[in-house]
Amino acid sequence: MAKILLTSNGFFTDLIKQQFLHLFENPIREKRATIITTASQQKQHNRFAIKAKEDLLKMGFFQVDFTDVEYDSPELLENYDVIYINGGNPFYLLYHLRKSGADLILKKMAQHNAVFVGVSAGAVIFGPNIEIVNFFTPQMNNVNMKDLTAIGLTDKTIFPHYDREDVFPDHLGRSIEDRLKLYESINKCSVVRIKDDGYLLIQ
Repeated sequence: MAKILLTSNGFFTDLIKQQFLHLFENPIREKRATIITTASQQKQHNRFAIKAKEDLLKMGFFQVDFTDVEYDSPELLENYDVIYINGGNPFYLLYHLRKSGADLILKKMAQHNAVFVGVSAGAVIFGPNIEIVNFFTPQMNNVNMKDLTAIGLTDKTIFPHYDREDVFPDHLGRSIEDRLKLYESINKCSVVRIKDDGYLLIQ
């Protein structure tokens, strides 16, 4: 089964890097990774995508590429051992994962030994839905998405950047925690809070 590392900022700390490297039994030098860049307007020129590629190459990966499922064939994903989904707009990302059929390919790969890394928006879409994004930042829905069902490789609702009040300002002055408690109460669910230096490992 798949191994999934969910983060706010990718390989932000040495601990996160160590947790990631512990997921592999075979040598890293035999592995291929690709970074899905679709969520960001800058695509492969996004600075976080560039840093992720640098980090993976430094770790010793044999090959590290960029994939944009808005334009590239989603079948390309099956050539890789690691799928790293970079951050950006969760609505835009999920829209193109579905439209391209990449979501189905990711689900198929999850039945085998694929390793997934989800970063920020890329972490949220692994859960059952992106309702929490709609709750906090509905203005990001630039694709007029109605069905907010996500990939569902975990039943956990993820909230990245939990310690970044500046990223999620509220006109009523409520804290992130206040709003998360309200969301949990309304939706009868539990939200996993991930700080900028935090992570969640699902095996």
